[in-house]
Amino acid sequence: MQRTNFSEMACSIARTLDVIGEPWSPLILRDVFAGFTRFEQIQADLGISRKVLTERLNHLVEHGVLERRPYDRRPRYEYVLTEKGTELVDLLMVMVGWGDKWLAGEAGPPVLYRHHACDQISTAELRCAHCGEPMHANNVDLLPGPGAAT
Repeated sequence: MQRTNFSEMACSIARTLDVIGEPWSPLILRDVFAGFTRFEQIQADLGISRKVLTERLNHLVEHGVLERRPYDRRPRYEYVLTEKGTELVDLLMVMVGWGDKWLAGEAGPPVLYRHHACDQISTAELRCAHCGEPMHANNVDLLPGPGAAT
C-alpha cells in the first residue's frame, strides 16, 4: 500500500508525520533510545517482520533520524540516534506523559524517567522558550508563520 507523502504540505505536523507517522517508527525510536541498537534486538522486542523493520530503519536513516554504524566485519549494523532523532525522542516523552495520564490505568506508567540534572523521577512538560511558563492548547494562539501557505 502506497503511503501519502506529507513532506510538501505547509504544515510542520504533516512534515513530521511524513518521517515518523507510520506506527512502527516511534516504537523503533523508543527501542533505540532504550538501548536496543541492533536489528535482531529491535525485531525481538517489537515482534515486527524483518521486511517491515528493514523498511522502517531505512526510512529513518534516509531522513537523518538514525545513523547506521557497522559493528562487525560482516555487513551488520547497529542504529544510533542522531541529533535529529534525539529531538524526536523529546516529542515521544511528551506523548508518554499523555499516555501515562490517560491510558496507564491502575497499574501506572510502565516506564519512569530520571532527570540527570536533579536525579529525580519526572515527566516532560512543554514550556515557553521566552518566559518559562507552561504552554498548553488553551493558552496559545495560532498565527501564520513565514512558511505558511498563501
